[in-house]
Amino acid sequence: MDVRSWDGSAGDVDYGAIGPGYADFRRPDPRIARFIADALEGARTVVNIGAGAGSYESAATAVTPVEPSLSMRARRSEALPRAVDAVAEDLPFADREFDGAMTLFSVHQWSDVEAGLREMRRVTRGPAVVLTCDPQRVRDFWLYEYAPEVLDTEARRYPPLEKMAAALGGTGTVRTVPIPLDCTDGFNEAYYGRPEMLLDPAARQACSAWSFVDDGVRERFTTRLRDDLDSGAWDERFGHLRSRPFYEGSLVIVRAIPEHRTEEHHDGGT
Repeated sequence: MDVRSWDGSAGDVDYGAIGPGYADFRRPDPRIARFIADALEGARTVVNIGAGAGSYESAATAVTPVEPSLSMRARRSEALPRAVDAVAEDLPFADREFDGAMTLFSVHQWSDVEAGLREMRRVTRGPAVVLTCDPQRVRDFWLYEYAPEVLDTEARRYPPLEKMAAALGGTGTVRTVPIPLDCTDGFNEAYYGRPEMLLDPAARQACSAWSFVDDGVRERFTTRLRDDLDSGAWDERFGHLRSRPFYEGSLVIVRAIPEHRTEEHHDGGT
């Protein structure tokens, strides 16, 4: 049974509590958007599961957003389509209704990942695209030395890539997504070369993993990072990241094409 919070949020995050900073810090980055659009392979009708405030919906021509959180639906621009109030594990659509499907920075928050991905495949006749993080690489980021509890939380929450590929079925690929230095989408690794940004509580709040740690962790992180920035210790170890144009971390796109599409391509069909 799906557990939903007071505002409808499903899974392990209450967006009624942590959502206010999203508009300022989680703005879609056009370079990441191009990777998503390429993965959708020109799909016209696309269901966006866990759509939130509508980031990256420009990647397709016609998007049907699905978002269980009332507070996140309320943050959607009037120019965007209204979001359907539903959860990933129980989508109110017919089999193979859409050309494609996407879920972006959402799958790790679902209460039953495999059930949600099976539903994603059921309603999609074309590519299924998941923007997520590889839990095997999450701890490789410099933040682990300052707030290991945060990245331990992220590593536990992100489902293994093999598990997602198996649930989606068909033919799958995994592609690392380079993160630009001036990335406008403020997830933790987006600040790989701008550590000062993570001293801002609002920037941290826009990353859901920080909501799982207590005030002591946040205070210890802030004190240590500020001290290391002031002393130059952070720059001695990680300063080279300030001028690196892209960072290849844990951010990946998992993409799956159903078997019938593979057979059509092999047969020369369209």
